[in-house]
Amino acid sequence: MAHLINRNVLLGVSGGIAAYKSAELIRQLQELGAEVRVIMTRGAQQFITPLTLQALSGNPVHTELLDSEAELGMGHIELARWADLLLIAPATADLIARLAIGRADDLLTTVALATAAPRLIAPAMNQQMWHDKACAANVERLESLGMSLVGPAVGEQACGDVGPGRMEQPAVIAASAAALFQSGLLQGKRVLISAGPTQEALDPVRYISNHSSGKMGYALARACADAGARTTLVSGPVNLEAPAKVKRVEVQSALQMLDQCVELSAESDIFIACAAVADYRPAEVQTQKIKKGAEFTSLELVRNPDIVATVSSTNPRPFTVGFAAETNDVVQYARGKMQRKGLDMIVANDVSKQDIGFNSDENAVTVVWPDGEHSLAQSSKLNIARQVVELIAGQIKPES
Repeated sequence: MAHLINRNVLLGVSGGIAAYKSAELIRQLQELGAEVRVIMTRGAQQFITPLTLQALSGNPVHTELLDSEAELGMGHIELARWADLLLIAPATADLIARLAIGRADDLLTTVALATAAPRLIAPAMNQQMWHDKACAANVERLESLGMSLVGPAVGEQACGDVGPGRMEQPAVIAASAAALFQSGLLQGKRVLISAGPTQEALDPVRYISNHSSGKMGYALARACADAGARTTLVSGPVNLEAPAKVKRVEVQSALQMLDQCVELSAESDIFIACAAVADYRPAEVQTQKIKKGAEFTSLELVRNPDIVATVSSTNPRPFTVGFAAETNDVVQYARGKMQRKGLDMIVANDVSKQDIGFNSDENAVTVVWPDGEHSLAQSSKLNIARQVVELIAGQIKPES
């Protein structure tokens, strides 16, 4: 069944009598699992109040482009980035015309230009307006720009006319929205992902670890599940909830993660090693807390096993994807790492950049495979994850 679990839907409501249906549409979207925020044009507010849609969505309703408080944080850009889908319902003839020529004269049209998310339009107007050649040309223009349409439906209209132009029913619109995300790129595949840091104990209260938040691995798990894969996440200690439809196995140390990954990879078609595994662990773990004593002390470390190389060397083995966190010559080092460890693909990112990578909500990576590479521009980690999934799907042989 199609769903919108974990999806952010930005609902744009323009000024037509069908605006009252937006209340039911919010409920339908939420029942499919979506988080909904609403933008209303001034015309829409003449038909239904922002307070009504705020109460139903559970989020403040956005109405003005030049809202001084919101714009302190570039509010319209944040909305555009937040959205996984911009859904405009109802879309009046006037709004369709403004979208067709790229106007940005209110909040809704500005966000429509600023977002990289898919845009789904539900037209609503008089049947004669729908049949007008100018409107037809505008609709054709929207489709040429990559926007999708749902409806309009045929039936009796508020003015008494009968014909096409009614806004499609909310349940149909919500189902169309969900269908946009059912890629099926990994349908039926079994995907194993490692994520987060490992913690290597020194004593009962101290450990060695790193700054990994696990956000990239968890985004990949969500993207794989959304693509139809049966997804298992082997996770080090993080402050994140497991994505919907993803099985999580919690571990702490590198050795625990190794054991789980080797065992589970035997039943997996794809293994994505995204975890930031500690390279070393203490040679001996103290059973009691180490007391502060001498001015200087030393710690003996032993090397941890290489999890992705271990999985890659098994026979048979899953399609194996590694990650390379580098600070210079990123692609060169990543390609060398891929060859040494016998990987099918590697995702390289520059962790020297402060605005991406560890603990950030955004990333920028280069995906490398034996006969190619593809750079993904800075975006949310979830958007990066979805693009990585597309590249993985494109490299998997049918028999994999």
